Amino acid sequence: MNKKNYLIVLFFTVSNFVSGQEIIWSLQKCFDIALENNLDVKMKQLEISKAKKEYYTPLSNLLPSISLAGSHSYDFGSTIDPSTNGRVSSDIQYDNIYLNADISILDFNMLATAKKNKIAIEKSKVSKVVVAYDYKMQLLERYFEALYTQELVKIQKKQLINTKYNLERIDKEVTLGKKPKSDLYDIQLSYSQEEKRILETEQLFELQKIQLFQLMNIKDEIIENVVFQPYFFNENFQEIEPFLEQNLINNPTILLAELDYKSSLKDIAIQQASKLPSISAYYILSSFYYNPLNQPDAAVTNFKTQIDNNKSQQVGFQLRVPVFNGFKNSKKIAASKIESERTKLAIEQEKIKVSKQIEQEITKQKQYLQLKENLNTNLLLAEKSFKTTQAKFLHNKVNAFEYTSLKNQLLTAEYNILKNDLLLQYTSLKINLLKNNTL
Repeated sequence: MNKKNYLIVLFFTVSNFVSGQEIIWSLQKCFDIALENNLDVKMKQLEISKAKKEYYTPLSNLLPSISLAGSHSYDFGSTIDPSTNGRVSSDIQYDNIYLNADISILDFNMLATAKKNKIAIEKSKVSKVVVAYDYKMQLLERYFEALYTQELVKIQKKQLINTKYNLERIDKEVTLGKKPKSDLYDIQLSYSQEEKRILETEQLFELQKIQLFQLMNIKDEIIENVVFQPYFFNENFQEIEPFLEQNLINNPTILLAELDYKSSLKDIAIQQASKLPSISAYYILSSFYYNPLNQPDAAVTNFKTQIDNNKSQQVGFQLRVPVFNGFKNSKKIAASKIESERTKLAIEQEKIKVSKQIEQEITKQKQYLQLKENLNTNLLLAEKSFKTTQAKFLHNKVNAFEYTSLKNQLLTAEYNILKNDLLLQYTSLKINLLKNNTL
């Protein structure tokens, strides 16, 4: 276990001791810790660092490129005598030393490439945000799945308390001979079925917690003590914000598509730069040493003296003007323009995709709001009906089957309220992520 995970586990272990057995996790806490642990996000951070290292400012291209070179060679037969520049028939050892310095004064290709590399830094940053954005969408869905199951267990246990009360009461009445044993068997069956449902729901909740913590890349958390913080619909919330396309300005997938388009424009500029002239300056410092071979009578100056005497310097400017390259540049420019049009369409495609998602979630949100009042009414009627049925059941006016049926109706009404409230909150948070990449 690394130091960071150890501290996280230690913190929540202490919290667990202080607050009893519950360790409360909010959705924001899940986001924060999961993003710290996510390996894809960490890899994207390394890509940002790499892109920064690959970026060179246009001013850095004005720094000279300096190299030192030397050569050692032998000329045989008819050669040029370096001392006289005359042709002689002999063998000569020849040593050359060069110091070269080149400076690019004006190169449109370098300028365009530097601008593209600068966009690459922004692309790598937004790519990291896109990975985190997709990851948060997964976390949001898993969190609310687990949250619904957690709240469902509470409702089921609440109903079980009522059933247990009736079971104990009927057991006493059967013992006293006031109720037939069939009523006891019916209520025992109902109680057993409710226990089974609770066990199945708790098992599902345990599995969902494991899946969520695996998604967050947390291995050492004591998940049986984890309780998720509920998100419920705000009763004061009445109006749904209308969808406008400008609301998509902060969606990271659209931002990435826009940067792809800007990068493609720089590709066109790079190809067009190949048709433009370039200017560079150079400086050369050179010297040489020669020694005739197989000529014992030849008078040869020593190495140091020759190197000092044979020094030469050259300074110049070079203008390069492309004239013809077999139409290769024109084809590359045309291909880059086609790619640029494709990336431009990709922006619109991404906007349409996100817009559809938002419109669907807004429609769902409106439907959940419309359904909420009806579900509240159904719950109120189910509670009243169950209350009267409970009284009738205790006075032998309804049998256990009718009682269980009304009890299940109440349970269903409570399920529906819970599900609708959580779905309403889920869609609201999802819309925020789609628009602004925030909760």
